[in-house]
Amino acid sequence: MRIVVCIKQVPASNDTKIDPETKRIIREGVKAILNPFDTYAIEEGIQLRERFGGEVITISMGPPKAEDILREALSLGVDKAILLSDKDFAGSDTWATSYILSRAIKRIGDVGLVICGKQAIDGDTAQVGPGIAAHLSWGQATYVMAVEDLSSSFIRVKRMHEDGYDICEISLPAVITVVKDINIPRVPTLKGRLASLKRDIPVWKPENINAEKAKIGLDGSPTRVVKIEPPPSRHTSSKRIEGSAKECAISLLRELRSRSLL
Repeated sequence: MRIVVCIKQVPASNDTKIDPETKRIIREGVKAILNPFDTYAIEEGIQLRERFGGEVITISMGPPKAEDILREALSLGVDKAILLSDKDFAGSDTWATSYILSRAIKRIGDVGLVICGKQAIDGDTAQVGPGIAAHLSWGQATYVMAVEDLSSSFIRVKRMHEDGYDICEISLPAVITVVKDINIPRVPTLKGRLASLKRDIPVWKPENINAEKAKIGLDGSPTRVVKIEPPPSRHTSSKRIEGSAKECAISLLRELRSRSLL
């Protein structure tokens, strides 16, 4: 089975800034890393290949420097990596991004399963995975915490929700998004890192994936950010409670009740 894992490069710093004109994150000069949730997607793809056979391909859309996270994925053991990079992709919202990724998946061909991390830490929308499924008209399962079974025709997963979990069986091809409970990501070896530096990573542009120009980039994005501002600062204070264990417990309960926390 051919498994595609979609990954993203995100800012490493919490001290990111927003361009007041474009309302977009300023990424220049900021250290970038592999989106943490995507490490679980990569690991799950590799584990499924080890259990059921097949091939794992990682794809990412971003600037040329996004090649770094694709080499990281190669060092972990994925079979191939593809970068989607072009100035016409710039400014794509989640709808346009999922469209671009879906076109790349179609270009790869014979894909049975797509795996994404549950969300990216820079946008936190959790929309790209479901968006890919919608563009491809494939079944999907979000917040997957375990893969129970996989065959050539279906996948059975344990899907987390607020009250526990569901067991879902989905016909293939399908898209799943995974949470960190699903596995423990492996650490790349030195041999893997050195080998990844020698691997060829093809760069695909809109014409390579037959993407319609009207559906990509800023002009192809239906989302418009009207206003953005930082959240209000938190006013915190501490209070020391002294006395015996019983006296401290009573004082703590009284304090919490006075703040309507109990």
